[in-house]
Amino acid sequence: MRAPGVDIRPLRQMTGGASFNEVFFTEVRVPDSHRLGDVNGGWGVALTTLMNERAAIGGGSMSSGSGNLSTPRLIELLRHHGKTDDPLVRQQIAEIVINGRVANFTNLRAMAKVASGQAPGPEMSIAKLSLTANMRRMADLLAAVLGPKLIADSGEWGTFAWAQFVLGLPGMRIAGGTDEVLHNIIGERVLGLPKEPVAAR
Repeated sequence: MRAPGVDIRPLRQMTGGASFNEVFFTEVRVPDSHRLGDVNGGWGVALTTLMNERAAIGGGSMSSGSGNLSTPRLIELLRHHGKTDDPLVRQQIAEIVINGRVANFTNLRAMAKVASGQAPGPEMSIAKLSLTANMRRMADLLAAVLGPKLIADSGEWGTFAWAQFVLGLPGMRIAGGTDEVLHNIIGERVLGLPKEPVAAR
């Protein structure tokens, strides 16, 4: 990434951060000693990299940080706003907790496969998609409960602190492969559905 001709331009996100970049390559030469895998085997290396990225997102620290560990904070927020007796809110929380637990079991199964020396498979796509779906459930509930308090830094406990979580969700739905790409992978490789038709040229 430090080679002459590599130009990295951070993309500013609505969270204020820059987790994504544009990368331009101008006359970049990479020595053979830096090659990963066999000659003409770049696609396999790229796929392995993506599968491991999905493993890190869906089964690693991002999963726990954005899902399970946030759930108790979310419940405390609902208590603070007097929403824990609302049956619709309780149902939404139950869905978040249940889906988080199911995703954890999928992650454990996938990690056991990796630990046994097998390459990450489509389970990682399922895990990553499960994570972003649960984050969306949380963001929808937060937006409904907090309303405009979510975007105004009033100093009130548990309000504006959630803004980065909600604003960061679109980026999470892109990282490691968009939700749409992952749906296709699961449809083709897990469910055995036919591939999308190639458009006529």
